[in-house]
Amino acid sequence: DPKFLTTGGVYTADLTEATDPRLAGAAHVTFVRSMVAHGTIVAIDGDGARHAPGVLGVYTAAEATGHGLLPAGVTAADPDAEPDPMTRPWLATGTVRFVGEPVAVLVTESADRGEDSAEQVFVDIEPLDAVVSIEEAATDAVLLFPAKGTNTANTFDFGTDPTILDGCEVVVRQRIVNQRVAACPLEVRAAAAVWEGDHLTMWVSTQAAHGVRQKLASSFDLPVEQVRVIAPDVGGGFGAKIDIGPEEVLVAWLARALERPMRWFETRSENMVGMGHGRGQVNIAELGGRRDGTLEAYRLTVLQEAGAYPSTGAALPFMTRIMAQGVYDIDRVECVTRSVVTNATSTEAYRGAGRPEATQAIERMVDLFAAEVGLDPIEVRRRNFIAPDAFPFTNKTGAVYDNGEYAIALDKALAAAGIDELRAEQASRRAAGDPVQLGIGVSVYVEITAGPFPGETEYARVEITDDGGAVVFTGSSSHGQGHDTSWAMLVNDRLGIAMDHIRVVHGDTDQVPEGVGTYGSRSLQVGGAAVVEASEQVIDRGRHLAADLLEASVDDVVFDAGESVFHVRGTPAVTATWTQIAAAASAAALAGDGGGAAGAEADTGAGPETGAAGADAAPGWAGPLREATTYAASTPTFPFGAHVAVVEVDTETGGVVLRRMITCDDAGRLVNPLVVEGQRHGGIAQGVAQALLEEIRYDDDGNPVTSNLADYAMISATELPAYELVLMETPTHANALGAKGIGESGTIGATPALQNAVIDALAPLGIRHLDMPATAERVWRSIAEATP
Repeated sequence: DPKFLTTGGVYTADLTEATDPRLAGAAHVTFVRSMVAHGTIVAIDGDGARHAPGVLGVYTAAEATGHGLLPAGVTAADPDAEPDPMTRPWLATGTVRFVGEPVAVLVTESADRGEDSAEQVFVDIEPLDAVVSIEEAATDAVLLFPAKGTNTANTFDFGTDPTILDGCEVVVRQRIVNQRVAACPLEVRAAAAVWEGDHLTMWVSTQAAHGVRQKLASSFDLPVEQVRVIAPDVGGGFGAKIDIGPEEVLVAWLARALERPMRWFETRSENMVGMGHGRGQVNIAELGGRRDGTLEAYRLTVLQEAGAYPSTGAALPFMTRIMAQGVYDIDRVECVTRSVVTNATSTEAYRGAGRPEATQAIERMVDLFAAEVGLDPIEVRRRNFIAPDAFPFTNKTGAVYDNGEYAIALDKALAAAGIDELRAEQASRRAAGDPVQLGIGVSVYVEITAGPFPGETEYARVEITDDGGAVVFTGSSSHGQGHDTSWAMLVNDRLGIAMDHIRVVHGDTDQVPEGVGTYGSRSLQVGGAAVVEASEQVIDRGRHLAADLLEASVDDVVFDAGESVFHVRGTPAVTATWTQIAAAASAAALAGDGGGAAGAEADTGAGPETGAAGADAAPGWAGPLREATTYAASTPTFPFGAHVAVVEVDTETGGVVLRRMITCDDAGRLVNPLVVEGQRHGGIAQGVAQALLEEIRYDDDGNPVTSNLADYAMISATELPAYELVLMETPTHANALGAKGIGESGTIGATPALQNAVIDALAPLGIRHLDMPATAERVWRSIAEATP
């Protein structure tokens, strides 16, 4: 990724008339947001702002009509259909349901004028009772949507056997909280829009440009061909930027209504209350088994907070359910989930997206079970791991794990940690009554990537340039994952072209005709596999062209990736280079030759696992040497690993210091170890952050009390040690690369390991459980309550 090391990135907020003349004269969009969590809108008076200098318009829900924008939840196919009452409107209509919900929008000549003028919009709201507790919301005592008659957005059930725990010698039960957290991308949300006739171009900070294109096309009842979405450099997403919200759609609508380009970028405080939050689960976990440590039955009851309007977060308990069993061979497992709305910001995907919650629950319960039966929690894990010869293994909620060596991962992590020495130090401190106690926490995890179902697809096209270089077009979208480097490595490995002669194009729906995007740790195993497949098809076409140049049979032509040349088998001295092959393809195109390259591409078809010629040209096309494919993954993959956290807890102040973090994360075969290390570092940091510091909090009236980075304890390097990363590679059969996802593994394994470590340090005081985050105040209070 050379530009990030040299000139730097260009983000959506950096776009100007100089970067794109179409943005000349762009106006600025500012949103007026509700300061009440739940209430009836009595009046919105924008006259004070309308007459302010530099204000071009003020719009409420009543005024934001026409100009081709369909109401939220309505499709052009059925414009008279009543949307679900829980559908979020573009602007609050009648009722506000969370602090930060847009109630009006201003257009001004400059961004600073918008901030000043927004304060002149008078919003009169009659407060209603607010509900911020997920468990209170589940009682339906306060309804957010009376027309719905319930606060339940959806449910996912897997088994409701009341006798599942019968016969177990020991049963442990625990209420476990997975608190709300903020994604905190360094780049907040931003967008710019311009219309050229009935064609919309939108620049937006997103993880999935093609999904945004589809949403905009649906909102304006346009064919997708009339919408172009460009994702410039994106400064982090973590799941919260997979979709766009009403804000981005309204930016496009305003550009059409006022017939001039529009720009919007939010403040950090807006981001903290307006962008979707992560996590937000309360679980009741029950684990039963025998006193010898054998686990027999597990029931997980999930209550998911959806926030004010159900979005992606409301569906994430499906992922919690499918991974509830973890790495253990438990005979009976059931998981029942329920998502409910509250007067808070909607929840979205956040690094791990449902899988960290599953791992945290089962890993806490194994520690609790081990304490109950008086066994070492490490030994209980070993006794119950799914055996290596049991794979592919179908767990009790329907996931088919591809492979796993859980005991080896645990042993590697423990050996690197020096578990015997740590236990000896811990025993010494306990015997001495040291006020600073040592805690050792372990977690072993399995997660699902490129799922949850088989058939995940991604698009790739590889083109050979006239000078023998290559251009890769990918539907994956990089926002910190290093695709430019990794995709170039894949092409270099297959085609032998030097990496500095390979360019990667992504995040532009006009240049890349189809795509899915980057989330769920899917990019390498689906997007990367597509690049490999397209590269191999380019080689096959090149062999046909080389056969003509070398005056040989196609069957006798071979490609030498090491030398990046074609030659006749047994005659390596006479070669054809990519430059010569590209020239031959261009010559065939100019001559209108239907053979050679044209025939090769026309024959590839457009199936999901073959070259999709139809996406680029009609049969018989004889253009430059290029191949496109839409790759379909045969199955998800299941990365796994083990984490060991070592903490010091000051029992007099409650302060927790993470002393060591040792992780073994197995993501199959590694393509770029440096990129993998970076992904592990970032994931571990966010897992540690949730365990120790970060929490989105509201008061009883629904007012956010962590609405900026002064109040919200986002983790920094100060709180993090140098990680100790243990290498392990167990290739999967699921794709030709043998690769699994790695982007979320660190987050999934780190959180329960650290939580277990803190509780382990406090165990001599009789503390059995402590919910996250383990802040000094929370730890101190738990010690005070436990002390006689």
